[in-house]
Amino acid sequence: MTLAIRPVRPGEAGLVLSFVRELAEYEKLLHEVVASEADIAESLFGENPRVFCDIAEWEGEPVGFALWFYTYSTFRGRHGIWLEDLFVRPGQRGRGIGKALMARLARRCVDEDLPRLAWWVLNWNEPSRVFYRSIGAKAQDEWTVKRLEGEALARLGAEG
Repeated sequence: MTLAIRPVRPGEAGLVLSFVRELAEYEKLLHEVVASEADIAESLFGENPRVFCDIAEWEGEPVGFALWFYTYSTFRGRHGIWLEDLFVRPGQRGRGIGKALMARLARRCVDEDLPRLAWWVLNWNEPSRVFYRSIGAKAQDEWTVKRLEGEALARLGAEG
């Protein structure tokens, strides 16, 4: 049994979108996915890519992904990594694939002298919360996520 983690390749935007949709379905958020294959391709492979993706392959077949981007901490004065999506297909879980994807990102942080790797996890997603605790992740309970979108975003943007 072999596991390989590799960067996404041009022409695989459809694969990434399929993982996004599978993750969204698992999270009961499929109705919120509006991204197209073209959107994903532009984000990953356009003139100035701002997101990156690693693909996990089991026996040569894509079974999971990690989509991430660089952040910046003014307190640290350095960049970090934000993990936007991590997903392993249900039939492939329990084989260390998620941990391998996380380890790859942790290695990138170490190699690039980045002080942190961060992400969100849904409160109801206990299997993921258990997994993240098992690799040493700590909850940042003192922060509340805020989001501005839709009409409120447009209204405030009109003031700028």
